[in-house]
Amino acid sequence: MRLRLLHMFSEVVRTGSFTAAATTSHASQSTVSKAVHQLEEELGVVLLERSMTPLRPTSAGELVLQHARNMLEEAQRMRDELAELQGLQRGVLRLGLPPLGSASLFAPLFVTFRQRYPQIDIQLVEQGSRRLEELLLRGDIELAATLLPVPEALEAQFVFQSRLVAVLATDHPLAGCQEIALAELAETPFIFYEAGFALNAQLRHACMQQGFEPREATHSGQVDFVIALVAAGYGVAFLPELMVPQQAQRQTRFIPIRQDEGTLWQLALAWPRQRTLSPAALKWLELSREKLGGGPAGLLPTP
Repeated sequence: MRLRLLHMFSEVVRTGSFTAAATTSHASQSTVSKAVHQLEEELGVVLLERSMTPLRPTSAGELVLQHARNMLEEAQRMRDELAELQGLQRGVLRLGLPPLGSASLFAPLFVTFRQRYPQIDIQLVEQGSRRLEELLLRGDIELAATLLPVPEALEAQFVFQSRLVAVLATDHPLAGCQEIALAELAETPFIFYEAGFALNAQLRHACMQQGFEPREATHSGQVDFVIALVAAGYGVAFLPELMVPQQAQRQTRFIPIRQDEGTLWQLALAWPRQRTLSPAALKWLELSREKLGGGPAGLLPTP
């Protein structure tokens, strides 16, 4: 059984469609469809519920998927060990990054990493932090940036911390403040990010600690759209302070939230505790410590 067939099948399940799997597999849609069909013929079972959107595996497909992931992971581990023997001349880093903060923190690292290890292919997945944690635990990615604290099943290396700022329209009553408390925003609808963003839960918890439950105006995964909604007077949004220079525009003000209210934005690189990291992943952690000042693996900031 060829690993390429198993890879394409796992990508169809992960992405939920043949079209998306074709993009991530760098193949045509018909090639991916034929690969899954060939796998079904070889195994004598139906692997996908094709009447569902997104596509879902059948019970037989779930079983095959579990074994496929193990086989693909073992194959990747073999490649990584060979790459280590060759001095990181070849290899793959499966990296997950969230939309918030990654442009400022990690874009420069991509350039340096490519200069040092030009033969390492970075396969990037962009999702909210909570979704990235799920992908880590499933083995779909090897390393991901996420907010602290991380689940017990993950190990973490601290990367960076920043205050949160409230993004307000210029005509909001609090737009002229130097600093505000969350409780002062109790009557302003909150514009949250989509469900996979860890910042949502952090904000809700902080609000409850301050004695109120935030009213949700809407949610979106597009930062530019969220800022535009604020400028139009739709509600208040929140960003880590390091993103303010990228987002500054007319009709909005960026006001820091009091730091004693559980709103410190703390980013870390995380990976499953029971999984051995590839040489490429270890080099990425090393580069992050070098350029961003994070401590040794597992060392987190003092509250």
